[in-house]
Amino acid sequence: MAKIIALGAYFYQALIAFGLLIIVAHWLAPVDYAAYSLFISLSQFGAIAAFEWVRYSCMRFYPGQTAESEAAERRTIVAEAAACALFCLVAAAVSLAFGVTPLVALVGGLVAVAQGGSDLHLTMLRFRQDFRAFSVLQGSRATILAAGTLLGTLVSPTFLSTVIGLLAGYALYALLAALLSRRSAPQPSAHLDMERVKKHLVYGSVSAGAATASMFAPLALKAIFTSALGPAGAAGALLALDLLQRPFVLIVSALQAIQYPEIVAAHDKAGETSALRHQLGQYYALLTSFALMMAAGIFAVLTPATWLVITPDLQAGFLATAPFVILLSLVRVLTQIMLPTPLHLKQRLAAIFALAAIDCALLNLGALASGFLLAPTDATMMAGSALGALMAALIGLRLMAILPFDFTWPPVLLGAAGLVVTIVAFVLSYRSAYLATAAGIIVGGACCLLALDRLRIGMRAANAA
Repeated sequence: MAKIIALGAYFYQALIAFGLLIIVAHWLAPVDYAAYSLFISLSQFGAIAAFEWVRYSCMRFYPGQTAESEAAERRTIVAEAAACALFCLVAAAVSLAFGVTPLVALVGGLVAVAQGGSDLHLTMLRFRQDFRAFSVLQGSRATILAAGTLLGTLVSPTFLSTVIGLLAGYALYALLAALLSRRSAPQPSAHLDMERVKKHLVYGSVSAGAATASMFAPLALKAIFTSALGPAGAAGALLALDLLQRPFVLIVSALQAIQYPEIVAAHDKAGETSALRHQLGQYYALLTSFALMMAAGIFAVLTPATWLVITPDLQAGFLATAPFVILLSLVRVLTQIMLPTPLHLKQRLAAIFALAAIDCALLNLGALASGFLLAPTDATMMAGSALGALMAALIGLRLMAILPFDFTWPPVLLGAAGLVVTIVAFVLSYRSAYLATAAGIIVGGACCLLALDRLRIGMRAANAA
């Protein structure tokens, strides 16, 4: 039950983030939204670059087997987080040399610290199996940050006022997190152990490097689009990237957060057994099926949703690039989360980083090449990016084969059928929007429901075994 509630908190966060982007895109001018989108990507990139190595170390070593080990790990993680926060503020100061105003630099640095620190804190709660506090804080953070951002936009519909509202939301959330995370029982004290810090640094830095490369890919893509098309011309494509990537990342990462610890335990305990092969196959089928069903669901409602929720100034650019963004997001979320699974289990850190770097390079080279060879339009450049992401995924499939698995095909094939149906319906919607959309929802939805049923049967059989 606790895992289901935690999964629900992820979905709630996705819903809030989706609605927030739609409202902000309506309230801000296209130029201000482009600046806001770039600011969010830069602050997320800074948070990952600074804090992600600590979070990966937390996922690997925290809390340990005893109360003493938990205290030692917590002491080390707190010290490492403080160093990461200082790094973010120094990076914000360095940005002044590149023309960033002092106020924007300060807000950007503080937002990066708040995001990285809150992500780390939630990770500690999850691995400590405190799912109640995790679920409450995960949902509260999404609500408070959305409220702060919208309040800042209401005060003044400008980029600067919006991001100041976001920072105020983080400050309020920090107070709530401090209140809800207090533990009544006294905790063992521990001294900072530099050997433990070194172990965290070695393990976490390589994994974090891969995450940073993955995060840098859409940031560089946004810079390419803005440079080639201008802030106003790129706003529709940037909105498609912001809106349509998030559901994939959140649903697949949520499923991974719930199921992956069992995979790690099975691998470390029993090694490469037939049971692990079957468990890996079911895990891969779960992630792939849900990613396919998410893509099918977005395609099914893409045309009417664009008319209803996207501001008219951005509808043309959004619709031109959205199909390619959906396919790009589908491929990339599996490349980032599912394909490196055997590499993590085998601790082949160099291969993990190489896959992330290849994905980043091919994604952006695809956009540049298509713009140069065909035409520098938002649709052609986004199509090139999707092709580059697919090429990186094919390389990831080869690396994935280092650990054998028995793939569960029926739910994946049904999810793929649902996606194909909704893509065809989306293409036909240009002629008969209502009829094609209704047919896509009904037929594609039926395929996805059958896929869910096959997943349910498979998981029930696995639990019985």
